[in-house]
Amino acid sequence: MNRREFMQAGAAGLALSILGLQAAEVAAGPTKRVGLVGCGWYGKSALFRLLQVAPVEVVALCDVDQRMLAEAAELTASRQASRNTPRTYADYRRMLDREQLDIVHVATPDHWHALPMIAAVQAGADVYVEKPISVDVVEGQAMVAAARKYKRVVQVGTQRRSTPHLIEARDTILRPGKLGRIALVEIYCYYHMRARGNPADTDPPASLDYETWTGPAPKRPYNPWVHPRGWRAFMEYGNGLLGDMCIHMFDMVRWMLDLGWPRRIGSCGGILVDKASKSNITDTQNATFEYDDLTVVWQHRTWGQAPDPKYPWGATFYGDRGTLKASVMGYDFIPQGDGAPVHRDITYELEQYPQDKTEKDLERHCAPALRYHMKDFLAAIAKRGRSVADIEQGYISSASCILANIALQVGRTLSWDPDKGRIIGDDQANALLRRPYRKPWVHPEPDRV
Repeated sequence: MNRREFMQAGAAGLALSILGLQAAEVAAGPTKRVGLVGCGWYGKSALFRLLQVAPVEVVALCDVDQRMLAEAAELTASRQASRNTPRTYADYRRMLDREQLDIVHVATPDHWHALPMIAAVQAGADVYVEKPISVDVVEGQAMVAAARKYKRVVQVGTQRRSTPHLIEARDTILRPGKLGRIALVEIYCYYHMRARGNPADTDPPASLDYETWTGPAPKRPYNPWVHPRGWRAFMEYGNGLLGDMCIHMFDMVRWMLDLGWPRRIGSCGGILVDKASKSNITDTQNATFEYDDLTVVWQHRTWGQAPDPKYPWGATFYGDRGTLKASVMGYDFIPQGDGAPVHRDITYELEQYPQDKTEKDLERHCAPALRYHMKDFLAAIAKRGRSVADIEQGYISSASCILANIALQVGRTLSWDPDKGRIIGDDQANALLRRPYRKPWVHPEPDRV
């Protein structure tokens, strides 16, 4: 197949070729032993996509909710070829001590990403960790240092890098220069996804070890929003919508345009509309990520209407020869002047993978990207190389969003020194790069992993 034919082969074929996902690479070697830390929604979604594409055996599961853990064990047994039920653990440290794991998937709430990921690479496992990689910048630095020190492959769950139609948009629109000079990219989320209301605090459910669930984070009174999935309503456990939704789009833009660190990061906003909610994340926020000849601007509103209902969460690339809109659901290229517009919708794989049709809570539009992301991870393991969403790339994207929140907190734009891993000339802001850990948990440091 020559390049012209290759470009006409469609988004799915393009993704497979670009990612270099040869079946022999994925299937090579002995069956890999997998452990999952965090058996909630996305942990199972990503784990089951791995089971769809690779000869792996899930031998261990870990969660601090015994009910969720038992359910995940039963579901996993029904999904894997061996039908074996994984052993279950309440403490990831015990799981890593007792099991010889090739792969560990860390799918906990954000405040629990760093410690299990570092412990897993120290135990000799390769790791798939969900985004954002950390809740503070120093955690991310320690995670990169640990991956490099122990020579482990670490893939971050920023699966836009493995989304077939976005790979196509990058390679057929952006790289050939069809937009011309790009000086502005807008990224945005207008979903009404911030929790509303003010539910009373309660005792935690009997199945949940809330002390361990809280771990190094500040200890809030238990609230029904917190578990499962509602913890994103609170800054104690994450970084609001910048840590949840902005990182996906910002990372996508960096990958599509081959961008590194922004030079300057600013932010404004707050809780401007829904002041009655118990949630303490912003309902309105802008962030600017400044490069030499390009600015990437983020905006989220959890109220009002999206400017373009077809793109409520996505990115718009503005060039002097055209515009590209891209999202998880497709893309549109709108040329300026002569030229034909291009529209592409997401390619589902429901016939190839019929389990996608019935799996509870699965984001079906994300399933193909998750599979390709897992295949890329496995190919990197086979080659002992860097994956498409290597931990360092996840660190840059995660830390940039965290820095935007710090800029909002201190009320000024920050200049970043990537070599020193510090904010230039701002002691107050630098003090916020490391969040305090609740005892007895000890904050990881890049020089002590």
